[in-house]
Amino acid sequence: MSTESTPTIAIADPAPLGLLGFGFTTLMLSFVNTGSFKVAEGAALVLSLALFYGGGAQLLAGMWEFRRGNTLGATAFTTYGAFWLVIWYWFNHYSAAATSNAVGFFFLGWAIITAIFALASLKTTHALFAVLTFLSLTFLFLAFGQWQAKGPFNPLNDPGLTKVGGWLGVVTGLLAWYLAAAIVVNATHKRELLPVNVKR
Repeated sequence: MSTESTPTIAIADPAPLGLLGFGFTTLMLSFVNTGSFKVAEGAALVLSLALFYGGGAQLLAGMWEFRRGNTLGATAFTTYGAFWLVIWYWFNHYSAAATSNAVGFFFLGWAIITAIFALASLKTTHALFAVLTFLSLTFLFLAFGQWQAKGPFNPLNDPGLTKVGGWLGVVTGLLAWYLAAAIVVNATHKRELLPVNVKR
C-alpha cells in the first residue's frame, strides 16, 4: 500500500465571480425599479444577464464554494443564482398571470432568506454584511412597493416604495462590486489594498 498522500488541488476563490454576476444583474434591474430607464428599454438586457451572469455564473460559483467547504458562500450563491433563473423564467412565461399581492409575498420571502444570510455573515466581513443587509432592505421595499401598487402585476407601475427599493438595490450592487474588487485586488497583490472590514 502506498504511503504517499494525495496532493491537494488549489481552487481559486469563486466569490468574486458570484459577486460580480450578482452585482451587475442587481444594478441593471434596480435601475429599472428607480425609473432610470423603462422596462421596455432594458428588459432584454436584464433578462439576459439574469440567465447567464446573475443565474449561471452564480450557480457555478456556488458549486465551487461547496467544493471549498464554504457553507454560507455555497448556499448564498446557489440561492441567488436560482433567484435570477426564476426571474428569467417567470418574466418569459408567467408574469402576465401574477398579481402584485403575490409578487409582494415573493419578495418578502427573499427578504427573509437574505436576512438569514446576513445574520450568518456577522462572523465574516463588514463588507459582506453590508451587501446582505442592503439586499434584505431592497427585497423588503420591493415587497411593500408591490402591495402599494395592488391589482394585476405590471412592471410599468411606478409606486414610490418600489423606487426606494430600486435605489437600495443600486447600493447593494455597488457594494457587491466593491467586495468582489477587494477580493481580487487583495489576492493579486497579496496585501490588503481595499479593506473589507471597518477599522476600529
